[in-house]
Amino acid sequence: MSIDQLPLRDQVKRELRNLFALDARLVDELECSLSVLLAILFAHALGAANVSWAAYSGYMVMRGHVAESALRGVLRILGTCVGAGLAVALAPLVLGDLMGEILASASVGGTSLYAALTARRAYAWLFVGLTFEMILLDKIQHPDLAVTAFALTRVIEVVAGTSACVIVSALSTLTVRRRWPGPARAAAAQFGWHPDAARHAAQGAVALAALPCLAIFGLPELAQSSITIMAVMLVPVASVGHSGLVPVSRRLVYRMLGCVTGGLFAALILFTSGGNAVILILSTFVGVIVGRHIENGGTAFAYSGTQFVLAILVVLVPDSYAHTRIDPALERLAGILMGLVVLEPVLLAWHLVAPGRRPSPERASSTSEGE
Repeated sequence: MSIDQLPLRDQVKRELRNLFALDARLVDELECSLSVLLAILFAHALGAANVSWAAYSGYMVMRGHVAESALRGVLRILGTCVGAGLAVALAPLVLGDLMGEILASASVGGTSLYAALTARRAYAWLFVGLTFEMILLDKIQHPDLAVTAFALTRVIEVVAGTSACVIVSALSTLTVRRRWPGPARAAAAQFGWHPDAARHAAQGAVALAALPCLAIFGLPELAQSSITIMAVMLVPVASVGHSGLVPVSRRLVYRMLGCVTGGLFAALILFTSGGNAVILILSTFVGVIVGRHIENGGTAFAYSGTQFVLAILVVLVPDSYAHTRIDPALERLAGILMGLVVLEPVLLAWHLVAPGRRPSPERASSTSEGE
């Protein structure tokens, strides 16, 4: 019986027992923690506007061998640069025109989501859409935002985090990974034209198209909502079948669970530390280890581990340790909830009218990680 088939209580107990077992899994968790800390240092040195985003990259890019980490980092940087470039080019053309904003959000987001589901370099395609949507929606909600400067700092943050990750991964590959090599990862699934993926991406595009409309009502954190929509829609193509409602809804639940528990952990540290930078940094180190351990566990709730870490980073990695606050975690949760409110009706509507078809037998895509 695989671990994800065990009762939830048994899965949790197993994860707690194995938390500090000296093996390749612990090495990976330590790599991620060290990469995050180095990314924070690099981001401050480069004057990044959003240090936690650099920490995200330091965490998400890490793999068990430097070659894998470097490739993933290059794809993240490339996708971010292309998405930022598209936003700089298209945002001035569509801002103030609701139909133009809707078409831009839907077309770029939907296209990149389809490619992220089916293409070989899926990770780069994901970040084309994520970066474009973030910049466009932030500009719609904050008209005074300097798009070019915002796009540039986003690139700087990703470069800072990726560079930190590759350095840590290289050192680890040359030392401890010789004793505890990382697990072999399946090659990313690659498809030709895939109608299920196209329909699934089109549903994501419809949800993304609704976000510029909601900006009229002043609803908060629509950029975070776009990230949620794209991330949770990134499920293995083989699991989509006639409707993605079940796998996507499950992913949304785990995203919220991870965000809430990570936010509670971060809030506890924040309010008991008195803003002490040393305690915040040490707590970040420990929190990343715990979250990565959950993510690597192969349990039903593994995706919550990623979100647990990201919630910790958004709170415990401020742009200045003199000004820490819990608001970023609440804003992230608000964005997730808004993404849920927008996406679920779209998925449910198709689920109710879709003809019943069994899921296709293709193997799952390895790009189902989502930010």
